[in-house]
Amino acid sequence: MNVQYIQSTQNKKFKEWRKLLKRRGREKAGFYLIEGPHLVEEALKDPDVVQELLLNGDQDVVFELYDDIAVYQLETDLFKELSTTENPQGMIAVCKMKSIEAPKEVKRVLLLDAVQDPGNLGTLIRTADAAGLDAVYLGDGCVDQYNEKTLRSAQGSHFHLPVIRLNLFEAIVQLKAQAIPIYGTSLTGTELSSDLRQSRFGLLVGNEANGVHPDLLDQTDFSIKIPIYGQAESLNVAVAAGILMYYLRGL
Repeated sequence: MNVQYIQSTQNKKFKEWRKLLKRRGREKAGFYLIEGPHLVEEALKDPDVVQELLLNGDQDVVFELYDDIAVYQLETDLFKELSTTENPQGMIAVCKMKSIEAPKEVKRVLLLDAVQDPGNLGTLIRTADAAGLDAVYLGDGCVDQYNEKTLRSAQGSHFHLPVIRLNLFEAIVQLKAQAIPIYGTSLTGTELSSDLRQSRFGLLVGNEANGVHPDLLDQTDFSIKIPIYGQAESLNVAVAAGILMYYLRGL
């Protein structure tokens, strides 16, 4: 393995990597960073994703690398500048953003309207993966799916199913053309019942503070809500979506 050593903040590569800490830099370059052995290992399952591997000090690689991945060893202080965790895990991968189109045929899809918290988005992606959904569609106003907190919360699930940014109005039209019913969440919706369950569905959940936009909600086939038995005003969007994804598919 040919390892290159970087010791200066003036290094051209280091400057490029540091720009990836910001959304604008990621979108301009078409690359993003992931941190930690688990996420890197998940990324390496797709040979086209990981472009470069960055190691902290004497960190060893604990799994097989592909020959075409460049490996860099950074001084600890430099590595910490790129790390976004309180306790750096010693390994960062530079990953390529892949161009992903919406699947032509799906059975179960999660649609997200203006979800702004990166931790919530990552948890939603991870839960959709666990629940066996086919894709996650991100509408206008959603936080960047390559945000470091989103990636950590997703725990590699964004490598397992398509996460696509698109117009939700158009997505709903396409899903309805496949005879897939659309369920939207609303505080004034119908409480869950067994006759709502479908083998195919699109589940639309919305912004943490305002919920689903009324214009989008008007396009849904069913407006539903989870009953609140205690005194809480509402459920966290990721918790609510998790309950509904499993409920609608028959659990």
